[in-house]
Amino acid sequence: MTFVTRQPPPPLDRCIRSLWFYRCAPRAFALERVLPTGSAQLIVNLKEDRTRAYDEAGHCHTASGSVMSGLDPRFQIIDTAEQEHVLGISFHPGGTIGFFREPAHLLTGPDVPLEALWGVRDAARLRDALLNAATADAALAVMERALLAKWCGREAHPAVRFALAAFLGRPDMATVRAVSDAVGLSPKRFIERFKAEVGITPKHYCRVLRFQRALTQAHAAVEVNWTAVALSSGYYDQAHFIHDFRAFSGLTPTGYRAGRTEFQNHVTFLQSGAG
Repeated sequence: MTFVTRQPPPPLDRCIRSLWFYRCAPRAFALERVLPTGSAQLIVNLKEDRTRAYDEAGHCHTASGSVMSGLDPRFQIIDTAEQEHVLGISFHPGGTIGFFREPAHLLTGPDVPLEALWGVRDAARLRDALLNAATADAALAVMERALLAKWCGREAHPAVRFALAAFLGRPDMATVRAVSDAVGLSPKRFIERFKAEVGITPKHYCRVLRFQRALTQAHAAVEVNWTAVALSSGYYDQAHFIHDFRAFSGLTPTGYRAGRTEFQNHVTFLQSGAG
């Protein structure tokens, strides 16, 4: 297995959290849930020029091999075959506006083919260059050059950057009213700006952050005290915790533990509500 990740150089680091390259031997075919992380990603399947997504009934929907996966508030279902040779970019919240004209909320939901955003010619050239790269580091360098060519210099609005920092510190305490008052925008205007640049509403974003805090603890622990996880992640009670866990993963907390993999946000596919 080859897994290489690195932070991009300036000015890309203003908008991008990391670039990564993953390659492994073929595995037995299976489906996996990919849970929402709070970060948009650009994914290039280098094994085949195809991306597959499944619904919970197992029906498959295909797209091109290079896709923009926005800050989706719900899990996706993919197969193990398309994970064998992949390159990806993980954006900072609000970072997609540096490379795409489209508002971030239009990139959520179903994956958007890269050619629809950057054009057929540029998407094809990027894929060819990545396939011709001799090493993982060379492929990441190719992607960095492509991103620099597309970078338009736009960054998130100061109000959105302030809000993201406040939410990251205490997603259970920061409120839309408090943040909008602090930045001098009406709640309605603040929510509109946040959704356009981040992809989802501030309230929904804070829910994803709390969910991810809970996942981090649950994935690392040998034995899990779910009540303690819920409280330390910012949930007021077990009922709210279980509600959000089901909403974001389609599983109960114990169902997540039963299907977890080596990666925190990948879970072996289990039927909705299992566990």
